[in-house]
Amino acid sequence: MSTRILIVRTSSLGDIVHTLPAISDIARYVPGARIDWVAEEAFAEIPAWHPAVNEVIPIAHRRWRKTWWRESTRRERSKIVDRLRGVRYDVVLDMQSLLKSAWLARQAQGTRHGLDWQSARESMASLFYDVRHRVYFWQPAVVRQRLLAGLTFGYAYAGEPDYGLQGFLAQARGKRNYAVIMPSASRDDKLWPEQDWHAVFERLRNEGCVLRVLAGNAAETARAQALTAGQEGVQVMPRMNLTGVATLLAGARMMVGLDSGVTHLSAALGRPTVGIYCASSPVRTPLIGSAYTASLGEQGAPPSRDAVLAGVEQALAEQ
Repeated sequence: MSTRILIVRTSSLGDIVHTLPAISDIARYVPGARIDWVAEEAFAEIPAWHPAVNEVIPIAHRRWRKTWWRESTRRERSKIVDRLRGVRYDVVLDMQSLLKSAWLARQAQGTRHGLDWQSARESMASLFYDVRHRVYFWQPAVVRQRLLAGLTFGYAYAGEPDYGLQGFLAQARGKRNYAVIMPSASRDDKLWPEQDWHAVFERLRNEGCVLRVLAGNAAETARAQALTAGQEGVQVMPRMNLTGVATLLAGARMMVGLDSGVTHLSAALGRPTVGIYCASSPVRTPLIGSAYTASLGEQGAPPSRDAVLAGVEQALAEQ
């Protein structure tokens, strides 16, 4: 008999990537697991990559909140509620534990699990669950999600995290002659100095790498073009969907990026990855993957050029 499971983890890119190993654990330890996943429409591609996910149910909180009371928005929300109430799940697991995700979990039929009052980022979310679990906040996000799933289903996980992304790696066989760079961020305090990026560019080009630079929107594209102006062997990539980004990352020799969901995706894909933390801490969200990773810097204390170059050298040495 199958065990019908609903996962609620709506956003964001990095957080959804951090959840993937828990899905692999559930598929391994829960006989007959049949997993559906509720995710924000902008990130719905990611759960669909995992072979153990049966159906992805896209929602649009980010879009809805701008037009919450509009008739078209109410109709969309109503359809989601009907979908969630139309299936009887054995377990509904909220792996986000925010009020918005707890509300979604509450719409579904089944025993609802989530974090307890002390563990949830928004403590009141715990009031929506039938079963509450204690997972300490200071632990790395990947560990935290794996622990929550284990407590929910009654197993103790073992082994390195499996992100379930082997399909991308199978497509990426062959010579890896390019490195991916992610120098853009949504806030200026997350940025790293241009001259330091140029030193990284020079080292990678000396190694024979073509550089492919990612940008997420028009402003980031303009910044990337300014950063790479006059640089040889550098290409600012056009905007791609997440599957295109993952395919690019999977074929790369290595990646250097600011702390972002894309950088965490690179690590999850098993590529040597150097992460630069300028306005966030790697304590709870370090890069974790099967290849070399370096999570450098701290909130308010960006890593030095030498520290990042040392990380690049280590990543290159592992090829």
